[in-house]
Amino acid sequence: MCTVTLIARRNGYVLGMNRDEKLVRVKGLPPDRRVIDGRQILCPSEPGGGTWIALNDCGVTFALINWYSITARVGKNPVSRGDVVNAVCATDSIAKAANALAALPLKRINPFRLITVIATTKKIIEWRWDFKSLSKRVCDWKTQQWISSGFDEPQAQRIRSATFRAAIKQKKSGTIDWLRRLHRSHAPACGPFSTCMHRADAATVSYTEISVSSGLATMRYSPSSLCETLKPQCVVKLNI
Repeated sequence: MCTVTLIARRNGYVLGMNRDEKLVRVKGLPPDRRVIDGRQILCPSEPGGGTWIALNDCGVTFALINWYSITARVGKNPVSRGDVVNAVCATDSIAKAANALAALPLKRINPFRLITVIATTKKIIEWRWDFKSLSKRVCDWKTQQWISSGFDEPQAQRIRSATFRAAIKQKKSGTIDWLRRLHRSHAPACGPFSTCMHRADAATVSYTEISVSSGLATMRYSPSSLCETLKPQCVVKLNI
């Protein structure tokens, strides 16, 4: 359950991600620096080491959302989807990411969608694993959004997409303040379908924001929803 919004710019991009989880799930850890295959990585993480979003020192972001519309599930010994981003986060090209994904034990991983944003080549790729095959969808370099929900994914996509379409028409759309307002939005009503999601058993539990421009990449993180904190508290930077 997540919402990812990308603001594509002439020189770089900004990306915001609400992470929605069951309230009984262990709280995620704030971003730290890792070195994988000689590359600097920034990512928040689960206590077990998995992650849902990562940024590397080439200005490449990987953001994973569960794909609930695909109902097939692993029967025994599943591999956490949190391992998917770890497997690809040090790559700097579409070809290398494809090879890293193909090397995963995909038949033991539940369906997912992986958004890859590459600043240097202005490429956006959505990888889709539907439990049968891994496909690659090339997206236009433009401001856009991806949505998942374990409650009612089609309805969440319809309602949050409507909120996004209304927001994109606003005068200051495309700014960081606009992005944060969108990700703390309870429109049209606070509940399971609002961008900032709230249910009795689940909610938006964190917000991650990535800014990439010439020579610098920044990850900002809030350990709770933006409707509580208004802006991220943790800031980590990388030279690219």
